[in-house]
Amino acid sequence: MHIGGHDYRLACADGEEAALQALGGMVEREVQAARALGGLNESRQLLFAALFLADKLANGGAVTVPSNGDDAALDALAVRVEALTTRLTHIRQNLG
Repeated sequence: MHIGGHDYRLACADGEEAALQALGGMVEREVQAARALGGLNESRQLLFAALFLADKLANGGAVTVPSNGDDAALDALAVRVEALTTRLTHIRQNLG
């Protein structure tokens, strides 16, 4: 599996290979979307990819990734990320 410029060797249950490849493809697309923002190191690209996927899961829909230089869209995304962070922090506190 190739994600974020790296090859990963992963194991899965028999018959789950296609599903794992599909999931890896989803992650790779989000990494590419994060990379398109520009100015992010590799770990931040992976962080944004995870946040994009979490946002999709939380909202049941697609996330429009702003293009480089679209300040209003980046500000809106930052607000969504902060709200998601707050929700995740609350969940973590309730689990601990």
